[in-house]
Amino acid sequence: MYGVIDERGELSAMHRGKVENNLGIRTDVLNNINKTIGMEMLIRSMAPKVIVADEIGNLEDIKSINYALCSGVKCIFTAHGENLEKLKLNPIFNKMLELNLFDRIIFLDSKLKGKISKIYYSST
Repeated sequence: MYGVIDERGELSAMHRGKVENNLGIRTDVLNNINKTIGMEMLIRSMAPKVIVADEIGNLEDIKSINYALCSGVKCIFTAHGENLEKLKLNPIFNKMLELNLFDRIIFLDSKLKGKISKIYYSST
């Protein structure tokens, strides 16, 4: 039901083909694969309800996210950014904002691990 595209094994802590971090039951993990290819593979073959991937921020990500959303898949992604204003300075991320690809953007506190500092909601 869930799919994780883990390009560098950071989310799943994959070791010798075994997921070391508990990502939940019914979670398919694609490790060491490009996000663009991974999202398409998950959607076409595993029909996930949710896709998770880390560090979005290039042109191919825009196409992949749009494909996932148009396929009815919910998405959770990470990106590096201190605040919304700084994210808007990144032309790729700004394009994603213009296309309204996000329901919400959640910023984590830089000092307190796991604490939410700000949530921005989509304008629609």
